[in-house]
Amino acid sequence: MTIETKLPFDIDFVNSFSKEKGEPAWLLEFRQKAVNAADSLPMPRPDKTKIDKWNFTEFTQHTVKSEAYASLSELPADVKALIDLEATSKNLYIQRNQTPSILSLTDELKNKGVVFTDIFTAVREHGDLVQKYLMTQGVKMDEHRLAAIHAALINGGAFLYVPKNVEISEPIQAVYVLDDEKAALFNHVIVVAEDNSSVTYVESYISTVESNSVVNIITEVFAGQNARVQYGAVDTLAKGITTYVNRRGTAARDARIEWALGLMNNGNTISENTTNLVGDGSFGDTKSVVVGRGEQTQNFTTRVIHHGKRTEGFILQHGVMKDSATAIFNGIGKIEHGASKSNAEQESRVLILSDKARGDANPMLLIDEDDVMAGHAASVGRVDPVQLYYLMSRGINKHEAERLIIHGFLAPVVNQLPIEPVKKQLTEVIERKVR
Repeated sequence: MTIETKLPFDIDFVNSFSKEKGEPAWLLEFRQKAVNAADSLPMPRPDKTKIDKWNFTEFTQHTVKSEAYASLSELPADVKALIDLEATSKNLYIQRNQTPSILSLTDELKNKGVVFTDIFTAVREHGDLVQKYLMTQGVKMDEHRLAAIHAALINGGAFLYVPKNVEISEPIQAVYVLDDEKAALFNHVIVVAEDNSSVTYVESYISTVESNSVVNIITEVFAGQNARVQYGAVDTLAKGITTYVNRRGTAARDARIEWALGLMNNGNTISENTTNLVGDGSFGDTKSVVVGRGEQTQNFTTRVIHHGKRTEGFILQHGVMKDSATAIFNGIGKIEHGASKSNAEQESRVLILSDKARGDANPMLLIDEDDVMAGHAASVGRVDPVQLYYLMSRGINKHEAERLIIHGFLAPVVNQLPIEPVKKQLTEVIERKVR
């Protein structure tokens, strides 16, 4: 069955937006090509999740002119709670709806050639770099309709570039705030770590108002030879927002890409995370936790694709489903022909807290090479009645007992997250959701 998705924009709309932004000719042509492709491309087809009635394109405003925050003291309390002021206030980007608001980068990093700025400033000041990476090597605009729509309508995001041999010890943080119920967000994030460099990037998406809008996020990460990228994210978008998020990384020889993802949206969500281990000896690791509640439906697909020899890929997913929430967890480890002596491992666990909640864990190993190692584990189950009884027998009420069990279930993932700011943020978000 063909999925019909009406496009609320055309070439004239894109031309007008691009002109207003003062974009170069190459970016306008990029957007125009995406518009022309969108109508003929199919929608993505997430496994076991029907999305034909989901809202991916109906939004009130593509651009919202928000006032920038004058200082960190003006941030809403919920946003302040996401920022580690001591660790990241020196290297911080805050975007309010689609408006770049607060940006800071230390002189030390600037002098080393590090670039960290909003996507539109990057286009103006570092156009050659942006053009080199924008949907050319990672996510392609013609993969499906949502990718093409994203390419046509990019209205926010960030660009982080770390030159060769530069190691950044402190996390760099971005916070994307949605506080206008009419705002739609098409955020594009590019992180480039050249050879022998290292960086930790932490981002948060947070809604401070209820909304029925659309969020379409694409992230592209590139780790050069012997580079290391630690990428943390905590997504807490509001109920009613339909979210498509695609985070994809490419690792060169002996490079490492490590994802630490707290996927805590309250609306319907499709999430894709793919790590392409292109170079020999490269390493990919994805750790993610999910708490679903209400009537939301979510689909999470995590892939590690081994192209190079002696590559290692790990997937660890833990999810908790409450109320009438439904989630599909797909873990895919693929070892291509020629990727000898590679190792693909994955684990997916889902905890069901109510009779109406649903969870499905689907581990998949696709092996096209003989001399490799691979393994997987998956489970879907309810709260252990013995654990619940034990806690309640000690005077703890049922709700509080479930809360403790949830924290204990997610702890093996949360405790392994290598990024302290993400771990702290994620623990606070989990606490709010389970209460």
